[in-house]
Amino acid sequence: MTEATPAYELAEVNIARLKTPIDSPQLKDFVDNLDSVNADAEAADGFVWRLVSEGGNATDISVFDDPWLIVNMSVWRNTDALTAYMYQGRHREMLARRREWFEQVREAMVTLWWVPEGHRPTVAEAETRLLHLRAHGPTPYAFTLRTSFPQQGAGPVPGDVPDGLGCSV
Repeated sequence: MTEATPAYELAEVNIARLKTPIDSPQLKDFVDNLDSVNADAEAADGFVWRLVSEGGNATDISVFDDPWLIVNMSVWRNTDALTAYMYQGRHREMLARRREWFEQVREAMVTLWWVPEGHRPTVAEAETRLLHLRAHGPTPYAFTLRTSFPQQGAGPVPGDVPDGLGCSV
């Protein structure tokens, strides 16, 4: 009897440092588009799960104990599914406007990692993966779309990310 290869899904977390409080007039367009962008994600091919609070999004979930940071975390079938969603439609439009709402930071704010099928990552797990990426660069434990790793961690796979929209790492 042959043992089946475990199935994996792609977890992603991205955090952003707000320029102003989430309820400020400067963030109105961002906040007003959250529900539709999240609905687009949930309808996207390859979407599995996203972190939500009782409010229906994750803007009130604390990350790194910093009230100026907001978190978005989701699980996808694979990097192709995540990339297809990220760089089209409303999400692409919002991504292009991110500097209106969020501070530019030099450290990595996005990381990806493989999780066993059905696993739903926690904020603490995401923080650990992001800190690992910041300390060690892309590895099979925590990586980016530009330098991703296959499910078994056999080696890096160059990402196909449009210029100007990719991760800073």
